[in-house]
Amino acid sequence: MTHELFMDKYPVYTLEVAAQATNHTGVDSIIDALKAKISHDPKAAYIAVFDHYAHTAALPDGEIAPEILEAKNLIFCFGPKLPGVAMMAVRPRSIGVIRHSTGFSLSFLEAPMPPINDKMKSWVTDVMTQGV
Repeated sequence: MTHELFMDKYPVYTLEVAAQATNHTGVDSIIDALKAKISHDPKAAYIAVFDHYAHTAALPDGEIAPEILEAKNLIFCFGPKLPGVAMMAVRPRSIGVIRHSTGFSLSFLEAPMPPINDKMKSWVTDVMTQGV
């Protein structure tokens, strides 16, 4: 898993997984496995799945990199504390899942709480290695 500053300001974690390194064959399978992780966490709440690929493809000027075959965001929230208005700017959370010709890319924005980052890193890694 890599950690980088996207556009020099957004701290993002990304996991690249080769197609042969996982039993998942599509984005929906990965999303379902991540939704199961959310449902078993008492502090997490599932919100929605956003089909980013379909949305962008439907725009008259939408552009999608040719290597991207599927792209969806799993939207959820951890809400153990709400100390002020600024916390609303970093919620809800999202894990992006992309299928490309050689496998999958999963990414998420770093959360302001290290235990939440650890949990999301664990979820992503566990989901992609289960059953392999």
